[in-house]
Amino acid sequence: MLADQLRADLTAAMKRRDDVATSALRMALAAVKEAAVAGKEAKELTDDEILRVINKEVKRRDEAAEAFRNADRPDRADREQAEREVLAAYLPAALSPEELEAIITETLAEGGFSGMAAMGPAMKAVTAKVAGRADGKTVSDLVRQRLSAG
Repeated sequence: MLADQLRADLTAAMKRRDDVATSALRMALAAVKEAAVAGKEAKELTDDEILRVINKEVKRRDEAAEAFRNADRPDRADREQAEREVLAAYLPAALSPEELEAIITETLAEGGFSGMAAMGPAMKAVTAKVAGRADGKTVSDLVRQRLSAG
C-alpha cells in the first residue's frame, strides 16, 4: 500500500539524513492523515485517494516555488522545487499531449458528447479515464475546445 511505502521511505530518508526528502514526506504523510480524518468519520484512504493528496501537495510546491521566485527568494524556491521532485516520484507518469488528445477524442466519441451543454458529463468521463495523469485545467481547456468546435 502506498501509505506504507511513504512511511518506509520517510524512515530511509531520516536514516540517510536527507532533509529535503524527510521534510517533503513528513508533510505528505500529514496531509494523508488529515484527509483520512476529514469528513464525518475517519477512514483508511485507498491508493488512488493518497495519489490525489500527493498531487495536491505537488501543486502546492509548484505554487510556493513560483511565489518565492517572484519574491526574489531563489533559495526557498529551489527547496520547494526539490520537495516537489521527491513527491512527484510517487505519481503515475504524466500523459503526453498526444495521449491526452487521444483519450479525450475517444471518450467524447464513446459518450456521444457534443455542444457546451455536455461539458459537465464529458469532463466527468474524461477525468475518470485520465485519473490524475494530466492537469485538470489542461484537460478542461481541451474538452472545452472540442465541444465548442464540434
